[in-house]
Amino acid sequence: MEAKTVVKEKFFIVIRGKSRKGFCRGCIGRTELETEHGEMTGLLYGGGANAGPPKNGGVVRREDTYPLSRHQAQLLLYISSTSKRLELLCNAQLFSAICELTQDDLVVVRHRKGFQPGLVRNLMQIGKKENKDDLQMLCFEVEFLDYDHNLSSKKSAPLPLFSAADIVQVVPSSSGPQGLRWKEGQYGSLNRKALTRINSMPMIGSHTQQLQQQQLQQPQQQEQNRLEGAVVQKQSSSTSPVPLEVGSIVEVASSSGVTVYGVVRWLGVPAGKTGDWAGLELDYEVNGCTDGSYGGRRYFTCEGNRALFVPVSKCSPDSRFISGTTGSANAKPTPLPLVPLSDDSEEDAPPIPESKALSLLVGRMRGIQGHINSCYLDATLFSLFSSSLTLDTICQRPAETERPITGTLRKIVNRLRRQGFVPAESVMNFRKQLGCETFRTEEKDPEEFITVLFQKVLCMEPLLKLRSKEEISQGAYTFQIFLEKEQMRGVPTVQQLLDTSCMSGELKFEEVPSCLIVQMPRFGSKYKMFSHIIPSTELDITDLVYKAPRECFICGSLAQFECLQCLTDRRLQPGRIKQYCDVCNTQVHGHPARQGHHPRPLKVAEDAACHHPLPRHTMQLFAVLCIQTSHYVSFVKYGPDPRSWIFFDSMADRFGDDQQGYNIPKIRACPELGDFLSQPEEELACADPSQTPELVRRLLCDSYMFLYQSPDRQFANPDHREP
Repeated sequence: MEAKTVVKEKFFIVIRGKSRKGFCRGCIGRTELETEHGEMTGLLYGGGANAGPPKNGGVVRREDTYPLSRHQAQLLLYISSTSKRLELLCNAQLFSAICELTQDDLVVVRHRKGFQPGLVRNLMQIGKKENKDDLQMLCFEVEFLDYDHNLSSKKSAPLPLFSAADIVQVVPSSSGPQGLRWKEGQYGSLNRKALTRINSMPMIGSHTQQLQQQQLQQPQQQEQNRLEGAVVQKQSSSTSPVPLEVGSIVEVASSSGVTVYGVVRWLGVPAGKTGDWAGLELDYEVNGCTDGSYGGRRYFTCEGNRALFVPVSKCSPDSRFISGTTGSANAKPTPLPLVPLSDDSEEDAPPIPESKALSLLVGRMRGIQGHINSCYLDATLFSLFSSSLTLDTICQRPAETERPITGTLRKIVNRLRRQGFVPAESVMNFRKQLGCETFRTEEKDPEEFITVLFQKVLCMEPLLKLRSKEEISQGAYTFQIFLEKEQMRGVPTVQQLLDTSCMSGELKFEEVPSCLIVQMPRFGSKYKMFSHIIPSTELDITDLVYKAPRECFICGSLAQFECLQCLTDRRLQPGRIKQYCDVCNTQVHGHPARQGHHPRPLKVAEDAACHHPLPRHTMQLFAVLCIQTSHYVSFVKYGPDPRSWIFFDSMADRFGDDQQGYNIPKIRACPELGDFLSQPEEELACADPSQTPELVRRLLCDSYMFLYQSPDRQFANPDHREP
């Protein structure tokens, strides 16, 4: 019989693995016996409405658990949702601050449909302890503050209770440690360790950033001048100001205790003011802020309600990216939490549905974190796997039969879809497994990476099967546009580029692909054939499929000829492929201007019949990779709505130097791109990129790869709910 070791009181939370005799992810237990092989038997505690005596939970592996102190276990037990328990646990710094709360500490809590600052008054103990195995739940009694930082006048009513998951921000009291007391003082003081500074940090895998966004949108500050008056210096007076420069990430605290975070976009002295001021682009919209203008004059440009102008002395380094309490900008980055950021469950996460994409993805420290020239890989993976269903075959293979590198990719995809963030460590591990040193340290072309990804990692057949004029079939993972600039007039669309390239090279698709990645005629960051290219949101490849029946361009009968020279004919809808039946071919090329054309006979299946109308084969745009000055970014369509576009940059900002710093990825919503692309093609062709919004201009001028997918496999079900 296997020997077992009796352990002292030892609490834990299950962080991964399948349910096994009662234990499941997010549940809290206490170890009774532990085997030499790392398995534990223990008691299972019910939380929230299911609180009661513990039950026998069965067996769980030690590696699938995370140890808890009794105090931590009691705080988490009051949170009825197991997913919210794990979410809070992943936010290591916030959870640590909550565990160390002292009386009169200022907190911001979820309340009704918004957020409310308040003072912690008591730590409440819920439940009866009838025997030694019982574990009582803990929650906080909070007294609200009004907008002027005064206590609420409703002191006669019982104070509301909040769980640890309801707290989204913690600010220490300035009156010194007092220790939280149990209600009615029956258990005495907790005598908790004094804290000199507590700050919540939106760590990987938490939704705190999204919650702060809603918090900042409360109507506390309606005008810019009121914002200025409410700002107080959070930095200690004994600490010398940290030099700021454009691009620094900072925080500013208001008199109500709410902290806003942003990036310095402008430094100087605005008209009518004295001393040095900073123009900040905030992480989220705040009522009363501007789009970069102040006093009727523009100093920089950003989205509306995100520009805040304050004296430089009111700005402090962003504490979310600084460890310790020194406030030094040279401090090492805060370490990642010890808790795994995502579970290793065998259940794969589906693509992010449209209804959840913005809340999960938009913000700083979202997406895939870049590191050492990895932007080519970050942008490609995000484009392929965040929202699209087309390439979801990675999640259809049994985990036990796949190669280690495929399993690593699977974890990256699942983490992105569940947590909205993938740290650089995960991607670096994947880059090492690719097997080539250059993939680990050098900037690569996405086309090269895509080939390795599909061929060697996913072991997939080529996405495209192309038939050349020599009747030779060849496979490819991307389609490179080759043509002469003289073949195109004006600003081309992707549809025109694809049609012209296929016609010029006498190439046809043997079958309709599920995914088509079209590479533009440019080489790296220096040479590009066209100043800008108009995206085609829908790509019609009907006339590019080998032996597929096609309609005569003139009369609609079964086509038998096609003509490359007619492609640019200004009298025959330039840019459209021209194919003709025998009669129309003779008539069209009888014109003196076309007698030098060389129409080619089409290969059509013998049993082909021209049905009216013929079925069209179209593909939908779901992502665009762009490059500017050797840096890759991506635009991704996350749902069927025309305005459902986001912009991803894995290295949008940086904290610290090359040795101790790290990149800060950022995702922005860009519905303006959808508005622009919804215009008629004629208006798009006449558009001046310099007069379009920043992100629209960036896509038009910097586009490198357009990613299309079959319309029957586009996006995740918006009504999908994970089990």
